[in-house]
Amino acid sequence: MRLGTPIHDAATLGRLIRQTRKQQNLTLETLAGLCGLSIRFLSELENGRETCSLVRVLLVLDALGIELTAEPPETDAP
Repeated sequence: MRLGTPIHDAATLGRLIRQTRKQQNLTLETLAGLCGLSIRFLSELENGRETCSLVRVLLVLDALGIELTAEPPETDAP
């Protein structure tokens, strides 16, 4: 069973992306080529820039094999 990492801000997501990239022995340049994105964008993403495009973030997550899930808040059943 894999445990996920709760993502509450851009900085946490950036750290997860950087950690995963390094675990896979990928440079920013290599990941940029895999995603079709710029090194500058990836660097800003890894450093927690809050205005990064969601579409581009999803491309990066896909290239790294990171699955993004969202859980709605629990509600009390009537």
